[in-house]
Amino acid sequence: MRKFKTESQRVLDIMINSIYTHKEIFLREIISNASDAIDKLYYKSLKENLGLAKEDFEIKITIDPSKRTLVISDNGIGMTTDELENNLGVIAKSGSLEFKKTIEKTDDLNIIGQFGVGFYSSFMVSDKVEVISKAYGQEDANLWTSKGTEGYDILKSERDTHGTTITLYLKEATENDTYDEFLTEYKMRELIKKYSDYIRYPIKMDVSEEVPIEGEKDKFETKIVTETLNSMVPIWKKRKADITAEEYNSFYKSSFFDYEDPIRVIHTSVEGATNFTALLFIPSKTPYNYYSKNYEKGLKLYANDVMIMEKSQDLLPDFFGFVKGLVDSDVTLNLSRETVQKDSQLKKICSSLEKKVKSELLDMLENDREKYEKFYKAFGLQLKYGIYEGWGVNKDTLVNLIMFVSTTTGKHVSLKEYVANMKEDQKFIYYASGSSADNVKSLPQAEKLLDLGYDILVFSDDVDEFSIKMIETFEGKEFKSISASGDLGIKDEETPTVTDDDKLLTDFIKKALDTKVSNVKISTRLKNHPVCLTEEGPVSIEMEKILNAMPAGSGNEQCNVSKSLEINASHPIFDKLKYLLKTDEETLTSYANVLYEQARLIAGLSVDSPASLAATVLTLLAK
Repeated sequence: MRKFKTESQRVLDIMINSIYTHKEIFLREIISNASDAIDKLYYKSLKENLGLAKEDFEIKITIDPSKRTLVISDNGIGMTTDELENNLGVIAKSGSLEFKKTIEKTDDLNIIGQFGVGFYSSFMVSDKVEVISKAYGQEDANLWTSKGTEGYDILKSERDTHGTTITLYLKEATENDTYDEFLTEYKMRELIKKYSDYIRYPIKMDVSEEVPIEGEKDKFETKIVTETLNSMVPIWKKRKADITAEEYNSFYKSSFFDYEDPIRVIHTSVEGATNFTALLFIPSKTPYNYYSKNYEKGLKLYANDVMIMEKSQDLLPDFFGFVKGLVDSDVTLNLSRETVQKDSQLKKICSSLEKKVKSELLDMLENDREKYEKFYKAFGLQLKYGIYEGWGVNKDTLVNLIMFVSTTTGKHVSLKEYVANMKEDQKFIYYASGSSADNVKSLPQAEKLLDLGYDILVFSDDVDEFSIKMIETFEGKEFKSISASGDLGIKDEETPTVTDDDKLLTDFIKKALDTKVSNVKISTRLKNHPVCLTEEGPVSIEMEKILNAMPAGSGNEQCNVSKSLEINASHPIFDKLKYLLKTDEETLTSYANVLYEQARLIAGLSVDSPASLAATVLTLLAK
């Protein structure tokens, strides 16, 4: 007997000992796999002229209450010995650990499809599972069998035709679960209608039917007939007016393995040089691995109802990679997959879908703010990355979709809303990096701006400032960091005149700080705080922190932004500094270093030397 890997055993143990509620979805998962197997063979037939017709394919369900077996069989592409080993011998190759963590946290097994463990949901209802599979074009079949975590066997077997037959030996009834419902015609009809009605191949089952006895009035006999249980009409082929929200949501959750309804459904058809129908869904939450390299973006691509690509990344730009769904088009089938990906028809489809998704998001922003904010919480970061990537080439598409928290309202505002609410005399769109509106409002550089009633946008994500640098201006207004050195556009007639003594003081402090700052000057932006740091040039202090936090060894050199130390001439400490300039230059040097380190701390930078700072403070306290 072959052993499952340790991690796989843990995940399978969750399945076997499941006490959760959504056991029924095992049927959805197995039928979905069967449909995929048929898709692969049908595509292979069209591509290689194998002569197989769509009508040749089917999925068959057989129930036997006496043996407590449920059999799901298909005549798809089948699996070789190696494929059985790789597909069934290792559970959730791409995500079993995350699956285990999520299950333990949410107690919701309806999410299993997201983690590639769908087949193993059969162990929620079965003591034993057998899989007989024969790959297309192969002579031999193989039998994979397992009773659970102890392991599995793969032996030679027989099967008349290509395809896969899965036999589930259902568990015996317990106090909490009978499992008997999965051996009834009624339950099979219900589950297939609920989860698999839109599968494009017939799902057949032998059912008992009461039929009149010919020649005998009011007498019936029971006959076994083969019935197709699903409609086989793809939902995207139906008129939108004939599809309910519940049907859209059910199709989305069963097809894309989500357990929450999508936040938006986009069903569109385009006729012209390229004809296509698209059924797109905007999820209401971020997939667990969305921002990892393991997440595969892309839409399903069909050609005249034949799926030719599971994940086509050419149907939508990467910045809309969160969209799930499918496109059914008239793209040419006699091309290789690589050629199809670069086909000019796909570029036209991509352009059309990009505009459609943008339009739907703008409509949500303007007319359903609550839903948009839920969407933005999940995928706003992706939009901002989209602006930054390519040096702003997509900024015109995305700029009206991004939002930031406002210090005035504490809520998200779009750039359009910010500009509409600017004060008449306000020159810039102000922003500052911080974890929250309260955090930004506590910054020394924000004091006078807030007193003047100017709003400040809160940049809480690392990519925010990088994205804004790509946008440059919005509706004629320049973006301005409140920590930027130079003109902030503040009209303040009470700004003190810089005297010769003031100049002597700032020159002394600059010399005392050596190369730590590029300039020391009297501030026009401070009110109650004694000092602050401002940056000289296009790279901000926040960008310095982000760049220096990147992993070493990736070709990144330490970034050192040119900084100015600004001193508040209206603060009592300023008079103390002027007094020390005349009486005690050594103590003034200590004051200068303490104020500089304080400014670094307020800016979120580390102290150059904590031990040295502590010693200096203690020395000053002892005087």
